[in-house]
Amino acid sequence: MSGGEPVSEGETQRASAYDRAVQLLSQRTHFRAQLATKLAKRGYPEDEIDSALDRLTDLGYLDDRRAAREYAEGKLARGPLGRRRLAADLARQGAPREAADAVLDELLPEDDRAAAREAAAAWLAKRRGAVKPQSLAGHLERKGFSPGSIWAVLDDLDSEGASLEP
Repeated sequence: MSGGEPVSEGETQRASAYDRAVQLLSQRTHFRAQLATKLAKRGYPEDEIDSALDRLTDLGYLDDRRAAREYAEGKLARGPLGRRRLAADLARQGAPREAADAVLDELLPEDDRAAAREAAAAWLAKRRGAVKPQSLAGHLERKGFSPGSIWAVLDDLDSEGASLEP
């Protein structure tokens, strides 16, 4: 069907890549790469996708740095995370490296010991009795904390006489 022909009853005209992207953005914030992937899966041609996403960027509706900040703030609102974990999560979502790095620099202090202590305290509060130091260390590592901070937390707990198994 060409662009000038009327749509007959029963036929539906497919929304443009731009309209579909606007619809997706109205549901939640997306990264450019996420929208490009979703539109490509729906069969839109690459040049139409690029044009639509460029237009949305120019209008301020598509902003990878803003999306990275919103995503990171949402993750951090659920509890402390280390830089490595949050960077990996952002990359997995499609955040460009420069946007992710800028947001991580804004939101996370270079020294993550305080956040690691907070995560350790929350984890320990859920446990009954003594725990193995390697279990706590593994938890903190999965949360993305630096090795130095993990060691500092373990040293602090050991010196405080926390209930850690030998």
